[in-house]
Amino acid sequence: MKNALQAIISSAQRKRQIIINQIKSKTMERELGKEYADAVQRETYLRDNCDKIEEKGYMKRFTPEQMVQMKEFLSETDIEINDVEEEKKEVVKDFKSRLEPLTDERKRLLKGLKNKAEYVMESCYKFVDVDTREVGFYNKDGDLIESRPAHSDELQGSIFQVNRKTGTDN
Repeated sequence: MKNALQAIISSAQRKRQIIINQIKSKTMERELGKEYADAVQRETYLRDNCDKIEEKGYMKRFTPEQMVQMKEFLSETDIEINDVEEEKKEVVKDFKSRLEPLTDERKRLLKGLKNKAEYVMESCYKFVDVDTREVGFYNKDGDLIESRPAHSDELQGSIFQVNRKTGTDN
């Protein structure tokens, strides 16, 4: 039984050693040719010892110097973008100030076309007809723009109403 147990243990140890060797053989080294300081010599070593050369895309890490340089370029770009955006705001503001009166005029014209009239504020002439008990408002062209029933205080006679009478009533 002792021999059988030792055989099982040695078999397990051999399997373990085989797995360890397989893992070691499948693990690639993290760096190759770093012992060559010259880049040309390192590339020659890699070319001479590789199985095949292929074009391949990958993410290449930046050096600390490149990172500092990129941050400087980024800050310069941000400053330039800010300047352009400020200039854009000024131009947009100028266009808006030029466009605003035109849009207001367009709204006024559209409203006039829709209503077939325009709203005006001008002096109008009020006439009270005591006989028909009505009040009429006339514009400067003599057109009746509004008429309504007269209020009681408007029906009290005045000298002007007497003078409006023509000589036919005498």
